[in-house]
Amino acid sequence: MAFLSSTAAQPNLAASSSSGPMLASVSGGKLRQAQSASKPMAILDLPALQAGSRVLQEQLVKDSQVIPDLGDMISGTPSSASYTVFPDDYRAPFQKRRHIGIPESLWQYYTSTELATHMGLFPEIDRVWITIDRNLFLWDYVDGQELSSFVDQPDVITHVALVKPKSGVFIDEITTLLVICTPVTVLLIGVSTTPVPGPSGQMRKEIKMYATDMSIACDVEMSAVTGTPDGRIFMAGSQDGNLYELHYQEKEGWFGKRVQLINHSVGGVQSLLPRIGASNADDRIMSLVSDPARNCFYSLTARNTISVWRTNGDKHVQHLQTISNLYKATQDKVPGSPALTPQSFNIIALHVIDPSESRSGVQLVAITTNGVRLFFSPGSTYGWNTSAAPGFRSLALTHVRLPPPNLIHPDEQSNPYREGQGAYGLGQGQQQSPSRPYIVTALEYTAYDLGITLAVQRGDVVDSDYLLCMAPDLTQIGSLGQVRGPQVQQPPPHYVSHAYGAPAQAANRIPLTERATLVTIPGVTWGIAPVPRSKYSMTTTAPANTPVPLITNELATQFSEPARQYIILTNGGLHWVAKRRAVDALKDAIEEYQVESNAQPLMDIRDSYGRDQTCAMLLAIASGNTFLDPMEQSSLGSMSRVSSELAGVARQAFYDFGERPTWAERVTYGTSEGSGTATFSGRREGLALYFARLVRPFWKVKLTSAGANGLQELSVPDDILVIAQKNLFALKELLDTNPYLFHSAPGDHTGARSASASEQEAWKAEQSSVSQLLSLLARTIEAISFILLLSDHRLGELISHCDPEIQKLVSSLTFEDLITVDKGVTASRALVNVIINQQIGQQISVDTISEVLQQRCGSFCSTDDVMLYKARENIRRAVETRNPMERQTWLGESLRLFMKGARNLEFEKLREICGDYQQLNYAKGAVELPLHCAQAFDADLQGQEYWIAGCPASDSRAQFWERRKHCYELVLDSLSVFEERSTSAKPGSSDDPETVRGHAYELAFASEDEMFHSTLYDWLIERGMADELLEMRPAYLEAHLRREPVTVAKFQLLWQFYVKDGQPLRAAEVLAILAESTNFNLSLDMRLEYLTLAVGNAKSHPVSVGGRHETAIAFLTDLEEKLEVAQVQLELYNTLLPRQHEPDVLERFKALSLRLYTITELYQLWAEPLDLPLIKLLILHVSQHRDDAIVRPIWNRIFEEGKSSPFSP
Repeated sequence: MAFLSSTAAQPNLAASSSSGPMLASVSGGKLRQAQSASKPMAILDLPALQAGSRVLQEQLVKDSQVIPDLGDMISGTPSSASYTVFPDDYRAPFQKRRHIGIPESLWQYYTSTELATHMGLFPEIDRVWITIDRNLFLWDYVDGQELSSFVDQPDVITHVALVKPKSGVFIDEITTLLVICTPVTVLLIGVSTTPVPGPSGQMRKEIKMYATDMSIACDVEMSAVTGTPDGRIFMAGSQDGNLYELHYQEKEGWFGKRVQLINHSVGGVQSLLPRIGASNADDRIMSLVSDPARNCFYSLTARNTISVWRTNGDKHVQHLQTISNLYKATQDKVPGSPALTPQSFNIIALHVIDPSESRSGVQLVAITTNGVRLFFSPGSTYGWNTSAAPGFRSLALTHVRLPPPNLIHPDEQSNPYREGQGAYGLGQGQQQSPSRPYIVTALEYTAYDLGITLAVQRGDVVDSDYLLCMAPDLTQIGSLGQVRGPQVQQPPPHYVSHAYGAPAQAANRIPLTERATLVTIPGVTWGIAPVPRSKYSMTTTAPANTPVPLITNELATQFSEPARQYIILTNGGLHWVAKRRAVDALKDAIEEYQVESNAQPLMDIRDSYGRDQTCAMLLAIASGNTFLDPMEQSSLGSMSRVSSELAGVARQAFYDFGERPTWAERVTYGTSEGSGTATFSGRREGLALYFARLVRPFWKVKLTSAGANGLQELSVPDDILVIAQKNLFALKELLDTNPYLFHSAPGDHTGARSASASEQEAWKAEQSSVSQLLSLLARTIEAISFILLLSDHRLGELISHCDPEIQKLVSSLTFEDLITVDKGVTASRALVNVIINQQIGQQISVDTISEVLQQRCGSFCSTDDVMLYKARENIRRAVETRNPMERQTWLGESLRLFMKGARNLEFEKLREICGDYQQLNYAKGAVELPLHCAQAFDADLQGQEYWIAGCPASDSRAQFWERRKHCYELVLDSLSVFEERSTSAKPGSSDDPETVRGHAYELAFASEDEMFHSTLYDWLIERGMADELLEMRPAYLEAHLRREPVTVAKFQLLWQFYVKDGQPLRAAEVLAILAESTNFNLSLDMRLEYLTLAVGNAKSHPVSVGGRHETAIAFLTDLEEKLEVAQVQLELYNTLLPRQHEPDVLERFKALSLRLYTITELYQLWAEPLDLPLIKLLILHVSQHRDDAIVRPIWNRIFEEGKSSPFSP
């Protein structure tokens, strides 16, 4: 498909569009299928999701900046008259959509010339009001034929208005009031509305009218009724032109009647403004307009005077400003314009400009009979006639917008593309001069809605009117990356070719340009009104720092709400006129291509709106966006009916228009390394843009808000989420079934194999970004399913059952947070647990809810999670059954499932489960589950490595060991519980506590977890069960007793273990180590005892065991010698004991208890220095020393001491 070709030859799109897989049309019934077909993501890659979210944020920022503010376009110049007028109706910015005739039952009355008839529109309640003499009828134009009537008053009805009621005055059902005016009375009727199913699945409003008994007689006929948001009602007197208020209250009081008529044009205001106080019928108030956003209202008089009013306390209003001499002020801004003459300058309507349209403060527009629009903004100074109203700045005329001078008569509009193929490059529909430009001169009914102006003028023929439609031309004022072609409008007359008195910097501003057209409306017009914005419009409040597009940027909203529509009421019925959006024009261009193979309109749209915007719209068409049909009258959010052929053309155009990504190399000076940045293709940009626009209504919005009952509630209506999910899933289905859309060529699934290095880098970057967006797309679809499921289960109650920390966390999350950050994962897991607990608490099977969670939102509820929920369900069943065999079956199944999902089991939940198993005397679960979790919580064995390394300090692996240890402690707790129960054992029962206890110990000792065994042995030893351990001699006991850090208690058990195990030689070795150790604070007696035991065990070593006989003999001989020396050391100790306090003996005496010494050390360090002859002689004897030169002096010394002893004979 060669849409990019600039030649006149047209490609065979039907053939080329089949190169990729065709997308079947998506039906509206696929929402739940979409939720279930979305496969859960295997691994939740939060960094990828966050990268995708950053891309969406970039697109949201772009959308908030691409269209300039109204104030920016008009503030730099005093006047403007730039319009885009196409000669063909094919690209007209507005189109008639449908017509409904007046019900036959009313038509006969209306055609009677003897009856006084008036009519108007109440789009807020989907009604047309029609008065026939004294009777009021409300026609439900959604239903088509239903009529409500009010005939209980005697006077001719001249005017009817719909206003909001005051709070607390009426019953809650009454949401609006009908104000019915006759020449002599004003009365109020309450109205309630109830949504009910209507024709073709469309919702309609059923109304009920209530008598309020509130009416008042008046000597002036009232008209121009308007209401304020707080329920106050203001009116204009038709005869005297004064400003009145209909004041009403629930009950009569001392200081006021229940209903009063207050004239605000006299009294206190009269002294300040004599002109207003005087009843001047020539300059009477003609209309009143409320401005709820700015808490004020405006009045317009017959002489083009505008006044600004503010409600100021009950029964009082404050006059803020009067703007007069507007003709002169207007003429000063456009001198010499033929559109301005004293005779034609007559303001017929005031319209409020919503703050969402103009952030810079343009707040009011006045429209004259010949289509001149006057824009008013707050001035920089206060006028003389301004009251000291806090925060109010006087309004000033800032810009004059002249009517289009080059309108084409409706009869002359055509479609040049249908007559022949134009050459590419002529610009955006360059037009020829019309033979008779149409000039508006006598506009009657007008409407201004979010930047769009509509006005009606009588037509050239009887019973036919012309509707003037003007809307901002986004292709001219927006920064869309479009190709700027030749100017599309006729050269304007000289008086608007430049701005009079414009400042120098005005040249840098984008001037306001509008598209204008005339639409023929059959019949005589009685009223015009915009259709209220759809409930799918952005009804949520995003944080203050969130980028929000201007309301005039329909490119940003065309995928999430229907086209703007307007109702024109004529004597023949109702006509709907729709604003034609860019996506509508693109869809029409595709349909023309299918019929006539003319691609020029498609390329014109691409050049007008830019590559990226066009690609986003093509994705919407190819996926069947919900809002493609401007007049869709179907059930909630049904996908648009797009033929497979049309979708195929859109897909191929998306591919061709998208171009290729490029790579800009950036080399760092002084290095050989380079880096670069990718400029993504229009396909990636279009995907990101379309995705961002689909999620904008909720992406940055808080997940919940405080409800009226104190509970949290979902902050975004379910309908908004459902319809967004349908469109997101349709997009995902399109991309899943057409993966070639993001490859370098159709059918090439490996990218640009033969491309240059820079091209490969560009494709690699694009593929990575698209992959991140696709991951985010799948996660977002599942997130909406998850949120809707929570809503079905009463979200507020679920949150209230969470921990306070989780409640606080949930209230702080945005939808984006829930989808892309750790906090969202934590909160979602907690909410799922609450749902499951709720099901279990109500004794409802969790199988169904688990299956729904896994199918619709697998990334929020994994397979492991589902197994855990089912396991808890089996425990509940085990508790409920009275059959022991069934109980064991349920418990066994629960253990199996818990062990399979152990890696996702939180420790506190594990503790609860172990408690349940203890209560049910299920030893197997109480022992094996925490042991299995210990392994699952330390899957990488870091805790095991830490334990083997001796638990070094300040080691990051310690946390994994702690997790293991906590699990082991749960086993020990279960053993302790079963131990205590066994004291009251009742033999014979299947749940005999002694049997359970024994089984629990068997399971514990059967474990192959050495770390657990070590923990278990310590616990048993502390409980005085060392002898039992030695009798059992379990597998890991020897290793545990030898494990560092060694202790006296461990070695004492270790040598006993060897004795019990028939290894006396090993016992002797341990005893020898104990006796000779310097690490333990042992007494000399203990050391001697250990040596004695060592000798005894060594002598018990069998001759033939292990072939160690010779070694054992040598070891025994060594031990015996050491024992003899130790006995000498003990004799030395006892010898010095009486002298231990002598200064030269004290330190040597203490040293004898520290360790065992050699015979040489005893002689040299003690016997010789302290001159102990008996000890010397003993040492010589033990050492078998026979040197007479040494022995004889010692004996001589002993004899001499004996002679000198007082006890000698």
